[in-house]
Amino acid sequence: MTFGESVKTCFNKYVTFSGRAIRSEYWWFYLFCIIISFVLGIIEGVSGINYLGTIWSLAILLPSIAAGVRRMHDGGRSGWYLLIPFYNIYLLAIPGDSGPNEYGEDPLNPGQQFDFDRPNYNA
Repeated sequence: MTFGESVKTCFNKYVTFSGRAIRSEYWWFYLFCIIISFVLGIIEGVSGINYLGTIWSLAILLPSIAAGVRRMHDGGRSGWYLLIPFYNIYLLAIPGDSGPNEYGEDPLNPGQQFDFDRPNYNA
């Protein structure tokens, strides 16, 4: 998934907490958010306007959480794992399950079959 596709996908799924998000979708969106925050910080510093960063942070709060939850789902984990400090970064960085899991089809290979009686351990 490209930079633009991932940003578009995350904003199209603004508050969609179901489904799965591949690593590139999450991390490109994260990079986009950091770049915009940096640019807005520079604008605030130069112009003296002090509320642009706050508005941006509020605007991306829900899509950031939703993308993180979908990313956790890609590894077959509950979105609540986002609340565990440091371990959540590891979970966001590892590859997701290959094939479908309980949260949906594999975004990279849709249409694969999955045997729910046998867990899919992908390290």
